[in-house]
Order: sequence, then C-alpha cells, then structure tokens
Amino acid sequence: MYLVSAFAIGLVFGLGLILSGLTDPAKVLAFLDLAGSWDPSLLFTMGGATMVAAIGFRLARIRPAALHGGPIRLPVAGTLDRRLVLGSVVFGVGWGLAGFCPGPALASLATGLSGPLLFVLAMVAGMGVFELAERWRPGRSKPA
Repeated sequence: MYLVSAFAIGLVFGLGLILSGLTDPAKVLAFLDLAGSWDPSLLFTMGGATMVAAIGFRLARIRPAALHGGPIRLPVAGTLDRRLVLGSVVFGVGWGLAGFCPGPALASLATGLSGPLLFVLAMVAGMGVFELAERWRPGRSKPA
C-alpha cells in the first residue's frame, strides 16, 4: 500500500507541475524576470502549494503516525548558517540560469527533450560532488 500511495502522490505532484507551467523553463524564467516582462502567474501556484502544505503540516502535528503507519518526521528549525545561505544561492542561480528546479526537471523528463535530461544529469553529478565533499570535509572521518 505504501508504494501505491507514494506513486499516486508523485503522479499528482508531477501533473500539478505540468499543469501549472513549472515544467516550462520559459515560463519560469519569465516569472523570475522582475525587471523585464514579468509573468506573475506562478505566484498562484506557489501560493496554493503553500496553503496545501500548511494544512498538511497542521494535520501531521496532531496525528500519531502517517497514514501508512510509519513515523511522521517533521522538519525542525535550524540555524541560518553559511552552508544554508550558499546552498540557497547556488540553487537560485541554477534555477535562474536553467529555468528548472529538481521536481519540474524530473517531470519534464517525460517530454524526451535533451534540456531536462542534461539538467537532471548535471543535478545528479552535483549531488555526487556534494557527497564526496562531505566525506572529505574537515572534522569528519575519512572514508575507508
């Protein structure tokens, strides 16, 4: 049942990204172009997603377990540090240059176009570089 619900949730999420236009890099770049021909339509998508998430988080706080019986792991507020700020900047620059972020890029793979594929490959490579850098970070034990 867990796999069926995970698939259904992913499918609804992907369809929502497609219907909202978040899988179209031109629309995303027009949204990010505040000084040019700004397209504010994605604000409605982001606002709707924020409201749905707020309701979901509110419900999660009062439930003893997830619907499939597993534990509910809510995020905890952390500190605003250099790594978080730099990661946010890198994410934002990548989004602004490519017009993709991870979710819409994965949904866009269904188009068969090379742009989303190249983005996803670069994203996976970046994740690999991060993992390697984490293993060699000072203060951590070296990998065997």
